[in-house]
Amino acid sequence: MSSKDQSVVSKEALMSTKSGKQIMKQGLFKSKGFKLFNQYKEEAEAEFPKFADRFTDDLLREIKGDASPAATQNEFAKEVGSSEITLRESEIPSIRSKLEDRDTLKDRVLRILNSNFVKMTLPVFNALYDAAAQHSGNADAQMRQDLVDGHIIAIDLSEPMDRIMDKDEDLEYLDDYKLMNPYILRIARKKIAKGGEQVLQEFEDGFKDARLGQYIDTKLKMHPTKITEEQMNQCYKKYRAVMGTAGRNMALADGKLGEIFYLGMARAAESVGCGNEIEDSIKNKFVKVPSWPLYYTLLTDDVKKGFDFTMRKSELYLSDARLALELLPKDFSHTEFLEFLFLTVEHYNQYWYNQLSKANIWSEFSANLPK
Repeated sequence: MSSKDQSVVSKEALMSTKSGKQIMKQGLFKSKGFKLFNQYKEEAEAEFPKFADRFTDDLLREIKGDASPAATQNEFAKEVGSSEITLRESEIPSIRSKLEDRDTLKDRVLRILNSNFVKMTLPVFNALYDAAAQHSGNADAQMRQDLVDGHIIAIDLSEPMDRIMDKDEDLEYLDDYKLMNPYILRIARKKIAKGGEQVLQEFEDGFKDARLGQYIDTKLKMHPTKITEEQMNQCYKKYRAVMGTAGRNMALADGKLGEIFYLGMARAAESVGCGNEIEDSIKNKFVKVPSWPLYYTLLTDDVKKGFDFTMRKSELYLSDARLALELLPKDFSHTEFLEFLFLTVEHYNQYWYNQLSKANIWSEFSANLPK
C-alpha cells in the first residue's frame, strides 16, 4: 500500500488486524496477488516523479497560453457552481505571474499530489488498464499513460478544491490553487478524450455526479442533525462517480468488463470512505460531518454504536466489491490482484477502527456532536 501515513502498513499495524495478517502471509509465500500488487506499487513509485513533471509542464503550458484567464475562472466557477473557488479578476495577474515560474508551480503540484487518494489509486489504474488490455488484446502504452494520467489528475482536482473550501491546510497557497483548478480540469479532459468519445462522456457523467455528491456534502454540513440515509447515499456519489468511472474507463468503457470494473471500484471506494471518516474523526477529535458515524450516532444516541455500525456498513460495501470479482471472466489475469487490493481496503478500515478503540475518546466525541 502507498500512503501518506506509513504507520497503517507497518509490520505492527498489519499484525493488529485479521486482514493484515493475511497480507503478511501472502507476502511471505509470494502469492500471485501479492506479487502483482507489489509490482504495480513499485512501478507507480518509480514513475511518480515523471508523472509529476508531465503534470507540471502541461499545467505551465496551459497557464502561459491562456489569453483570457478571467474568462477561464468564470467558466470554471459556473461549471462547478461556486465562485468561492475562483479568483477575482484583479487578483489574477500577480498569481499568474508567480505560477509562471516552473519551480514554484512544481512545488504547488507536489503539494496537491501528496494525497492518499492519488498515491493509493495510481497503481490500481495501471493494473486495471493492463488487465483490460490483456483481456481484449489491445495494449497501447501511450493510451495507458494518457488515460491513467487523466483520471489521476481529475482525482487530484479534489485536493485543492477541498483545501479551498475547508480552509484547513495550505492557507498561504489557496489563491494559487484557485488559479490552477480550471487548467487541471482542462488537462484531465484532454488526456481522457484520447480514449474516444464514449470514454470522455463517461468521465463527464461521472464528474457531474461527483459534483452533485460534493454539493450534498456541503449542504449537510449546514444542517448536520437532519441527515437521512438517502442523503448519505447521494453524498457518497463522490466516491462512486470518481473511482467507478475511472474503473470503467480503464476498460475503455467496454460494456461488460467496464461495468464489472465500475462495480468493484465504486463499492471499494465507498468502503474506504467509511474508513476515512473514522480516521478523520480520530485526528480531528470530533465525529466527521457529514458521515456514516454521525448518521448512526444520531439514530442510536450512542457514539460508539455509531462507529460500530459504520464498520458494518464498510463491510457491506466491500462485500459488494468482492461480489463483482465473481463476475469477472474465467481465468482473468488480474483477479488475484483485485482480491489482494480489497484485502488492503479491509485492513485500512479495521486498522483505524482499532485505533479508535485505543484512543477511547467517546466522551469527547459526544461533547462535540452538532446540536
